[in-house]
Amino acid sequence: MINLKEILDGTEKGYAVGNFNVHNLEYVQGVVEAAEETQSPVIIAITERPLNYYGIDYLINTVKAAEKNCSVPLCLHLDHGDNLDIVFKCIEAGFSSVMYDGSHLPIEENIANTKKVVEKAAEYGIYAEAELGKLQGIEDGKESTESALTDPEEAKRFVDETGIAVLAVAVGTAHGFYDGEPKLDFERLKAIREKVEVPLVLHGGSGVPAKSVKKAIDIGISKVNVGTELKVAFNQGIKGVWEENPDEIECTAIMGAAREGIKNKVIEKIDLFRSNL
Repeated sequence: MINLKEILDGTEKGYAVGNFNVHNLEYVQGVVEAAEETQSPVIIAITERPLNYYGIDYLINTVKAAEKNCSVPLCLHLDHGDNLDIVFKCIEAGFSSVMYDGSHLPIEENIANTKKVVEKAAEYGIYAEAELGKLQGIEDGKESTESALTDPEEAKRFVDETGIAVLAVAVGTAHGFYDGEPKLDFERLKAIREKVEVPLVLHGGSGVPAKSVKKAIDIGISKVNVGTELKVAFNQGIKGVWEENPDEIECTAIMGAAREGIKNKVIEKIDLFRSNL
């Protein structure tokens, strides 16, 4: 596994690397099989909720086992870690990247906490992502009813004072499902891109029209997060098995279909992000 800064190196050439949120073995296998088939780098992301449910050791060793069968770059990333203790545990356990999410805090507190994460990550030779601005929706079981777009000037200050390697910005996306078509603020994104030099991240990538994703990448998005669409693909795979055979009880048949759903969705996103090597 390589770190976040390394896996995003080269994205300035006009592509983005997919950040795919996983929850269990089949998710990991589906993402890695898609990466291998397309010869694309991928970021395998885990949020606090599955970490608390399965335990760090189970999930990190699942990814390490998948890595042995993969010839393309992988990054194991903590996504939306808003608990400093869990962020630090993931760094110590061997994650190759972490994201601290202090976007719900006043900017001064967000900066202070992010600096702690950056310093801790540096001790282990990895890099940190952080977020400035708020996205509406549900992420990791936590609902936010407020949104606040990223201010370009604040973004520059935030990057300069924290030393983060990657910045997640709020430019009109949301977590979860959208009511209607999301409208991205491309002028704001351009202004942020002009102010900061670090790679930029688009969270809430599920359900964003392909043309908008491509335009965001052309402007300077280097990493696109996908979670909700994978959940739908996973569940549709299982549903398809039982629609065809309601009496099916063989776990490998049921979960195998879910894994195939994940793989196909990830391949679709890799093609959209243009990250095929």
